[in-house]
Amino acid sequence: MTQQETMMQPIVKTLGAVGCACSMALATGTAGAKTITLAYVAAGLEYPINVAVGKGFQDAAKEAGVRSVVLDGKASVEKQGNAIDDLITQGVDGIAILPIDGIVAQGWVDRTAAQNIPMVSVATEIGDPQKRPIKDVYPKLAALVASDELQTGEVAGEIAAKLVPKNRVAQIAIVEGAPGYPQVWQRSKGFRQGLDAAGVKYRIVAFQPTDWTPEKGEAVCQNVLQAHPDLDLFYNQADDMMIGCAKAVRAARAHAKLVGWGGSRVAINAIKAGEADGTVCVQPEKLGRLAFNALYASVTKPDTPKGKFIEVDTPAVTKANLPSCVPQW
Repeated sequence: MTQQETMMQPIVKTLGAVGCACSMALATGTAGAKTITLAYVAAGLEYPINVAVGKGFQDAAKEAGVRSVVLDGKASVEKQGNAIDDLITQGVDGIAILPIDGIVAQGWVDRTAAQNIPMVSVATEIGDPQKRPIKDVYPKLAALVASDELQTGEVAGEIAAKLVPKNRVAQIAIVEGAPGYPQVWQRSKGFRQGLDAAGVKYRIVAFQPTDWTPEKGEAVCQNVLQAHPDLDLFYNQADDMMIGCAKAVRAARAHAKLVGWGGSRVAINAIKAGEADGTVCVQPEKLGRLAFNALYASVTKPDTPKGKFIEVDTPAVTKANLPSCVPQW
C-alpha cells in the first residue's frame, strides 16, 4: 500500500469498471437519511498535494454526514475522463475534480450538466485559460475553487525580487511543472510580472520542465548549474522540486537562492533550516473543504447560482513570517 493510499483510508475497493485502477474511499452517510454521494476525482494521488485536497474533501463530507468517493486519475487525462463517465453511470449526486487539462474537462462539465449533476473544479480553470480570465468561470460549472495562478506567480516574483542582487542583472532559472498544465505558464508569467513590478533587472537564463517530483527538480537544477554556475535564483513551481533543487545547489556549492510554491511541510522545514528562502503558502485541505461545500450547496440547494469563483489566498512565506503558514501537506 502506498503512503498516499494510507492517508486516504478507508480504501475499500478498486474501480475496475473505470479502466484506471482508481482507488475508492467511502465515508458513511447518516443512517436512515437519504444518502448523498459526492465524488472527487484527483489528478493523481502520487502527488501529496492531491492527497491533501482529497482529505479536506472527505473530512468535510464526513462532518456533513455525506458519502464521499475519491478517485485517483493516475495523472492521465484519459483515466480522469473514464472516471467521470463511470460516476455519471453510477448516478452520483455531484462531482469535484482537479483536472489535468481544463480544455478537455469542458466536455466533462457539459456531460455532467446534461445529466443535472453539478461539477466543481479545483485549482484548474475549465476551458482555455488563454481566452478567459480565471474569474470568468465556465457557466455550466457549479464553482471553481482555486487560487489565481498568475497571482501566485507574482507573489513568488515579489519574494525573488528581495533576494537577487540589485547592482547588476540577476540570472534566474525557472523550474517548471509538467508540460500541459495551465498552471505552468500562468505561474511563469505571473513570476515575471512580480519581478517587473519590483523594478528588478534580470534575465531568465533557463526554463526547464519537470514531472513535479524532487528527483526531477534535482536533476534539472544540476544541469542548469553546470551551464550557469553563478546563477542567482531558482524559481521552482512546486515545493517538491525546490527540495530536490536544494540538494543540487548544496552539492554544487552554489549561491543560488530558492523560491518555491506550496507551503508544504518539507518546504517550511527547509526554510527554517536555511536550505530554502521562500515559498507561496497553499492550503490544499482548505481547497478540498471549499470544493465540498460548493458542491454540497449545489446539490442540496438547486437554485444556488452557478459559475462562482471561490478564491483561496496564497500569501508569501519567508523565514521572517514562517509561523503564518501552517502546512497542510
